[in-house]
Amino acid sequence: LVIEPVISTRSEITALINRAYQKSSADVDELLEGLDDDELIGIAAEIDETEDVLDIANKAPIIKLMNTIMFEAQKNRASDIHLQPFADRLQVRYRIDGILYDTKVIPKKIQDALVSRVKVMGKMDIAERRLPQDGRTSVKIGDSDLDLRISSVPTSYGERIVFRLLDKSARLYTLKEIGLDDRNYQLLDKLVNSSHGVLLVTGPTGSGKSTTLYAALAEMDSQELNIITIEDPIEYNIDAISQIQVSNKKGLTFASGLRSLMRQDPDVMMVGEIRDMETAGIAVQASNTGHLVFSTLHTNDSAGAVNRMIDLGVEPYLVSSSLIGVVAQRLVRVICPRCKESYEPEAGQLKTLGLTREDLLEGLLYRGRGCDACLGRGYYDRTAIYEILTMNETIRDQIISRTSASVIKQTAVETGHLRTLRMDGARKVAQGITTVDEVFRVTQMDVF
Repeated sequence: LVIEPVISTRSEITALINRAYQKSSADVDELLEGLDDDELIGIAAEIDETEDVLDIANKAPIIKLMNTIMFEAQKNRASDIHLQPFADRLQVRYRIDGILYDTKVIPKKIQDALVSRVKVMGKMDIAERRLPQDGRTSVKIGDSDLDLRISSVPTSYGERIVFRLLDKSARLYTLKEIGLDDRNYQLLDKLVNSSHGVLLVTGPTGSGKSTTLYAALAEMDSQELNIITIEDPIEYNIDAISQIQVSNKKGLTFASGLRSLMRQDPDVMMVGEIRDMETAGIAVQASNTGHLVFSTLHTNDSAGAVNRMIDLGVEPYLVSSSLIGVVAQRLVRVICPRCKESYEPEAGQLKTLGLTREDLLEGLLYRGRGCDACLGRGYYDRTAIYEILTMNETIRDQIISRTSASVIKQTAVETGHLRTLRMDGARKVAQGITTVDEVFRVTQMDVF
């Protein structure tokens, strides 16, 4: 046998390895047929962790099954894996591009063994089935290093498991790559390069807030600035930036960590989330003493963040003086480029989005038919839509006088300091990036 060396890229080699392993990973039905009741006895005690989930040869069937579930989740770009118990089965579900899809059905008799495997991976208590537990582990799939956050809760049909998959090997995005148009890019770039103040990013869980904050940090000159973050969890490691992991069990909370950061001579601080009065108060204090502070809140829109800070106990005049901007965002699915097709728009759709035919690309709307590349869904990947609220004297006065969020939002729109989520979504519909249905799904109608 003559071995001839050839040169290829890392990604191409990994793709070929994945293709070679795909056949052995895909035979879930064979794995399930090979399990009888006798084999299930003692499986939980015999399983051991595998360093690379692609290395599934000669492993116990339960381990092969769990590895296959993770492999297919990664292959299909899933952000979460759900193992949901029912009376007669265990349903495997993947969250792909923000939407949950049913995939494999696991026989009920295998449920306890599979859950035990998950608990061993996450260093959780196998014997405890009556209380919620959290765990974490790291696995390698091809050239992807995944950090898995595992949550279990007891239900009437057994324990329900959810994995959050974080790809530690994924590269960081820049501000120009996260879906900002020219107007919003210039607004956010100006806010990120402010000398001091509080910049908040808001939205529900899974709306891309962390990606936006990491992109903002990546824009900064970490050689000239002392940048420190406190996070839960640390999703990506950034060179030359000090990152601190919250540990509630050891007393290291967002509030206590932020207080300690103040003694570290920081220029820029990023706090994973403002959850309470103490954290909010310290963030405002830091900004008023010359620091730039980034953080997140869970609110429906940008103006709602103002009221949320006041509800947490921060005085309105302090919110007014410290807040420099709020970025609200949502993720919308992108039309699959392989099966993208045009169609004639309906007048009602355009009117609801505030569009005319002249606004559209070639006067048409677009959608995906569904193909093998997008698994028949018509969408592939996601992008963000944004609502960036910047401050002026009128808005600051409204904050001090405790004006409602809806009035602040209306003022900002009328003075040109805000383009709403739906307005930004409409622009992406007009450009053929996403669909009308997607924008309707993630945004509310603008009512002033």
